[in-house]
Amino acid sequence: MSNFVISCCSTADLSKEHFEKRDIKYICFHYELDGVDYKDDLGQTMSFEEFYKAMENGADTKTSQVNAEEYEQEFEKHLKEGKDILHLCLSSGLSGSINSAMIAKDILSERYPDRKIYIVDTLAASSGKGLLVDKVADLRDEGKTIDEIYDWVMANRLKLHHWFFTSDLTFFVKGGRVSKIAGFFGGALSICPLLNVSNEGKLIPREKIRTKKKVILAAVDKMEELAEDGLDYSGKCFISYSACYDDARAVADLVEERFPKLNGKVLLNSIGTTIGSHTGPGTVALFFWGKERTE
Repeated sequence: MSNFVISCCSTADLSKEHFEKRDIKYICFHYELDGVDYKDDLGQTMSFEEFYKAMENGADTKTSQVNAEEYEQEFEKHLKEGKDILHLCLSSGLSGSINSAMIAKDILSERYPDRKIYIVDTLAASSGKGLLVDKVADLRDEGKTIDEIYDWVMANRLKLHHWFFTSDLTFFVKGGRVSKIAGFFGGALSICPLLNVSNEGKLIPREKIRTKKKVILAAVDKMEELAEDGLDYSGKCFISYSACYDDARAVADLVEERFPKLNGKVLLNSIGTTIGSHTGPGTVALFFWGKERTE
């Protein structure tokens, strides 16, 4: 058994069963639905189907990050057991949660001076961060030390790719990520924007593509262009989606057909309530390892 804990937050968009199977600890973000506060607890309190249906029906959503006190309480449980901590945060380009984690680290480092607490800005989100933390669990299981894993993550985090699209711009407009005019014409022209996460961990629109069929092909084309070893890619591939399973399955089928050396089948996960509060339904995101992100 290792002498350290791998930790992340619920925005890694993996299932509760996946976290437990891989022995990865997680801390829950929070969200509000029509003014009522909930934990982003991987669909346990409210199913993803119920959540996205509420959004479709006009419910207001708001999210809040894990605060320093919550991090402190969660981290201290492991420190009391004599464990070191490697915590992987949601991208600083999308959230300030890493600042709260660092405050907790500073407080606890004084209280437990003999313990190691590593806080990592993953520059990743959703099941992209999930793919990263899953790899970290692989390295732990191979016998790597916490220091070796931390160094590996810092050297390789920008090799993780996120490519995603939405077939419904409603919530991107609502959140200010797309203008009302662009949203109107995008809907009228069946435009599905293709976006990715930049080397700064920020959400960047890259291409405007007409029709869902074409944007699905474009996303998988990006994987062929950028994946480690191209069509011989032999790593894992994760996909997350918000209330659009058929679209996600179409991407997964195409990936499995085009990349025969994949490490297992494509893993499909629901986009959780924190990330989903900003994307709304209709978003599909594709994650894989490849060339280092440089822009």
